[in-house]
Amino acid sequence: MISRIDLRGRTLSRRELLAALPRAEVDVEAATATVAPILADVRARGAAALRDLAERFDGVRPEHLRVPAEAITAAVDSLDPHVREALEETILRVRTVHAAQRPVPFTVDLAPGAQVRQRWIPVRRVGLYVPGGLAVYPSSVVMNVVAAQEAGVGSLAVASPPQKSAGGLPDAVVLATCALLGIDEVYAAGGAQAVAMFAYGAAGTDEADGETLCEPVDVITGPGNVWVAAAKRLVRGVVGIDAEAGPTEIAILADAGADPVHVAADLISQAEHDPLAAAVLVTPSVALAEAVEAKLGERAAATHHSARVQTALSGTQSAIVLVDDLEAGLEVVNAYGAEHLEIQTADAAVLADRVTSAGAIFVGPYSPVSLGDYMAGSNHVLPTGGCAHFASGLGVHSFVRAVQVIEYDASALKEVTDRIVAFADAEGLPAHGEAVLARF
Repeated sequence: MISRIDLRGRTLSRRELLAALPRAEVDVEAATATVAPILADVRARGAAALRDLAERFDGVRPEHLRVPAEAITAAVDSLDPHVREALEETILRVRTVHAAQRPVPFTVDLAPGAQVRQRWIPVRRVGLYVPGGLAVYPSSVVMNVVAAQEAGVGSLAVASPPQKSAGGLPDAVVLATCALLGIDEVYAAGGAQAVAMFAYGAAGTDEADGETLCEPVDVITGPGNVWVAAAKRLVRGVVGIDAEAGPTEIAILADAGADPVHVAADLISQAEHDPLAAAVLVTPSVALAEAVEAKLGERAAATHHSARVQTALSGTQSAIVLVDDLEAGLEVVNAYGAEHLEIQTADAAVLADRVTSAGAIFVGPYSPVSLGDYMAGSNHVLPTGGCAHFASGLGVHSFVRAVQVIEYDASALKEVTDRIVAFADAEGLPAHGEAVLARF
């Protein structure tokens, strides 16, 4: 079912190693040609376009584009008590972790009368996208909303696709989660059209109740499919975005002592997201590889989303990678830069401290990715497709800007005037120096 890549006995350059490792093939650039007219339509026609596009892509024409407050309240009132308890515990843990992420302002006194301060300012308004295709994601509501709230964002809007089974409203658990978080601005809009609504705003009114629709935001965050990624690429610059999220990934670095049942179960847990999901095991143990292969066959056939899982595991994006030793395995996972990296080895904590590229690192046999998806307190909106080499997961930092405040008095400026003039002249910009000299 899952292929093998044998790197034992080979010395590869970074370029060769990257070429040898599996990766989902997602052509975001090609998708932009389809998405661009959708963005233009929403920008031009607002509410009417959103309703038409929902009918076209989601199979339902929403009566309400902005979800009525009473529907949000009703969703939380009817929420299964066990699900509510799980959501409330997740919110508490995620809030605790993200409160600790708030950046600290600082002041530097360079000389008497010469001071530079740095402030962190939250963005004014954010649009948070929650997918609703192959699965619905109330957990993503928590991850997006709590990070923005802890950053101090004053205006938050959530969009999630209308569900035919819900009469054109987003999924009821998604709505209930919004209620638990105090979010009352929720839109029944999915895919590229939701991104367009956030980026440009939606002119017009909701036909059902005459309410003016969405105002533009400053930042759009949240995972989605290739069409969402393409839309975010096209509006980047108009607004800020978190990332162009691709199919989910799990990589596991494991030694001979790892439990093959745990490893197989964790690979399958990510494979059930999407037929393009990537599941990668990196190990020096042939015995573990064989045992995991056997367990994958058993568990994949029995799991609820069996066809989806088997497609993902047998795709070119998934593989068992054999290496000479854990040192070589560490080099492989650092080159791969997985969205989720599990380390199931005897010295997992030591190896975790040497990882340089991963969206999130899960240490030891009792820290599965599923924990991070829901209850760890960390954020599960993470960089995919190797973007962990240069990008971070979603957090408070995604919603704040650093602004430096410069304050010099006359004597402090005079002290550096000659140097400024010399610098300006060297760059062929004498008016810069003259602007300083004019003060004296």
